Amino acid sequence: MTRAQVLDVDIEKERISLGIKQVAGDPMQQLAGIKKGDTVTCEVIGVQESGIDVKIAGSEMTAFIKRADLARDRSEQRPERFAVGEKVDARVIQIDSKNRKISVSIKALEIAEEKAAVAQYGSSDSGASLGDILGAALNKAKKEAETKE
Repeated sequence: MTRAQVLDVDIEKERISLGIKQVAGDPMQQLAGIKKGDTVTCEVIGVQESGIDVKIAGSEMTAFIKRADLARDRSEQRPERFAVGEKVDARVIQIDSKNRKISVSIKALEIAEEKAAVAQYGSSDSGASLGDILGAALNKAKKEAETKE
């Protein structure tokens, strides 16, 4: 059984207008605590040649991640590497309340994580790559763990 809300009654034309979206609630309200720049978990609901369709966890909102936003490296920008039902993290890059759309990007999340790692473990002026910086941090953590034993 489907529930609906009466939107309009036109006695002259003998018509009643019903709406089911009004009963289900506003999916944008489910995203009330989410803002641009936040990381969200998404479930892949469809794979296409041009990108993937995802559903934002904890809501009924869906988004489309374009091929170019699937990864920072072009070699990883392949929609077929994702499977329906798989969970992925992405960064919110735009919330359009007027058009009721949200845009998310895995690439933007990867770039933000790299910037955070560089800021925490080294500077980009040092010429060190992210691998060098993270390798040094892992070695430091490993040495600290060994000294505690």
